[in-house]
Amino acid sequence: MSEINAKIFRILIPVSDIEQAAGFYGAVLSQAGQRISPGRHYFNCGGLVLACFDPVADGDGYDPEPLPEPIYFAVDDLQTVFDRAASAGATFPDDEIPNVGYLGKIQKRPWGEVSFYASDPFGNPLCFVSSESVFTGDVGAA
Repeated sequence: MSEINAKIFRILIPVSDIEQAAGFYGAVLSQAGQRISPGRHYFNCGGLVLACFDPVADGDGYDPEPLPEPIYFAVDDLQTVFDRAASAGATFPDDEIPNVGYLGKIQKRPWGEVSFYASDPFGNPLCFVSSESVFTGDVGAA
């Protein structure tokens, strides 16, 4: 069987207020992004589009549900992103997981990544990782 050259190019993140989402992600990612439709606002994240999607504002007729698992971002200045996220209204878990550490604090994880976990104002889990410490196992570079 021949290998298919697949590339993830867009991830939808469900939100219930497209204006608030544009403000939050714009502040955290330090970019304005682009309004695509009444319920979609896109941010370029290194060739992948983070698409904030408000299904009610887009006329799809259903309420959004937060993602069950985090979206991971590699960033060059982890402390600055932590500060921006806090200022923009992120919430940080105070959980401590054995052998992993405090999730809502910048810490080195056992697999070598330096990261912190947070949730956006809509309950979507996020993780920000220092780009210098990104671990991809044996599937290739980030």
